[in-house]
Amino acid sequence: MNTAEAVSRAASAVRVQAVWPGPGESGDPPAVPGFIESTFPALVCAVADRCLTVRHCTPPGPVPHGDRTGVVLVSRYGDRATASAVARAVDDGTRMPSLLFFQSVPNAVAGRVAARWGLAGPIVCVSPVGDARAEGMDIADLLIADGDADEALVVLAEQGWTDGEPDRAEALLVTARAPGSRAGAEHPSKNPDVIAPPVTDRGGEPS
Repeated sequence: MNTAEAVSRAASAVRVQAVWPGPGESGDPPAVPGFIESTFPALVCAVADRCLTVRHCTPPGPVPHGDRTGVVLVSRYGDRATASAVARAVDDGTRMPSLLFFQSVPNAVAGRVAARWGLAGPIVCVSPVGDARAEGMDIADLLIADGDADEALVVLAEQGWTDGEPDRAEALLVTARAPGSRAGAEHPSKNPDVIAPPVTDRGGEPS
């Protein structure tokens, strides 16, 4: 991390952390209208809703200061199920469903989360080769430090690789650090709004 990134990181803190699935949960998250073939959109929406509901104590809808809240969606492997469905259609010479042909799923579902909660800040989708969580936090920090947002919802989402392996996601609501607090003083593990454990990266490395 360079000097600018270090200054940025020191200026922000994780206020809420949520995961999917939570303790004792199984099965897929609720389906999202307008998306087909994949659980990726539902995964992103479910963990985002969980995080923002804890923060705002309200069901989905426009929230205070939503115009200053950004969305950062991070996935090392992206929506693999949709990519596989497209590849099968091409290989088999079958007609491509219109939703698959026109839709970039990560961008579309990040936009849906923003519209659902009235978030009008920047929307960023990335697929890093390294640490997904660190990448997402760096982007959120820069959005806040540059004045583009006052807070950012960072969503990390990865689909399971094998039958029976659950999809996993983590959502972090990152805000400007309170004046006078020191870096590291507001780590999520010490925050009362944290729910459930961290997510493991699909490649077997901690995320």
